[in-house]
Amino acid sequence: MTSTAVPTQAQPKQAPPAPERRKNWAPYALITGAVLVLLLGMGYPVGWQIVTSFQKYGALQQLGGKAPDFVWFDNYIAIAQNPTFWEVTFRSVLFCLVTAFVTVVVGVLMALLMTKVPAAFRFILQIALLLAWAMPVIAAMTVWIWLFDRRKGVINYLINLIPGVDIGNFNWIGTTPLLFFIVASIIITWMSVPFVAFSAYAGLTQVSGEVLEAAQLDGAGAFQRFQHIMYPVLKPVIAIVLLLNLIWDLRVFAQITLLQDAGPKSTDYDLLGTYIYKTGVAGMDFGGGAAMSIFVLAITIALSWFYVRSLIKEETQ
Repeated sequence: MTSTAVPTQAQPKQAPPAPERRKNWAPYALITGAVLVLLLGMGYPVGWQIVTSFQKYGALQQLGGKAPDFVWFDNYIAIAQNPTFWEVTFRSVLFCLVTAFVTVVVGVLMALLMTKVPAAFRFILQIALLLAWAMPVIAAMTVWIWLFDRRKGVINYLINLIPGVDIGNFNWIGTTPLLFFIVASIIITWMSVPFVAFSAYAGLTQVSGEVLEAAQLDGAGAFQRFQHIMYPVLKPVIAIVLLLNLIWDLRVFAQITLLQDAGPKSTDYDLLGTYIYKTGVAGMDFGGGAAMSIFVLAITIALSWFYVRSLIKEETQ
């Protein structure tokens, strides 16, 4: 009697246990440090502004003669009922929108120019932009005020050289608020264009030259190449520089103050930065000035939220 051996099934091999992944704490430490620096650097000033905006805080309180009294929302109600404040707010928002848009357009055009010119001319252009960007505000404003001076200004001199034109000692800064803010917009655009140009040029270096050449051979014009090839690459850069310029131009202060020192000092020539300074510091109404500052902070957060929301959408996609 023979017995047959039953083959035993091979036991599956067990996979070795996966090695334990050690959590990298370095990114969290770096973010924590940045957040702490931000809170220490900005937390106290913002907190002081918020508390002061609910107080009656004037010259007496500033000198320590009397503790400030809490008036809660009275400062906010006062600025809400102040028609001059809303005129200045509308003017400031319109000014920052126009100036930021013009700055981005000119900056992108300058970046496109740098991609087309020879290397030597591009180097000279980049040095000129860098010098314009690095010039201190006071020094730059001294030059610009001299250029638009009504008695010895270069602008009036050159215009008077045109045959048949005689504007005399025309006052560019003090004639009308419109001319004042056109001059201010030109100055601020000149100061901000280098940042936009360098940022956009860095983005354009990521565009494939072979793709552009192939599109040109296929008959695509310059605008079509920019719209369908360059713009998708530049879109994130344009978004962030436009947002930054909107925030900077909304809070502009030094340029407007120096122009007002050389010309009119009426509230018709004010933007939010100068109006808040005149109300809070010069007018010794620190509570009202703080409430206006919180309002500007809210506008800044609202402008930033559109960009943050687009970033969140990209992350989820």
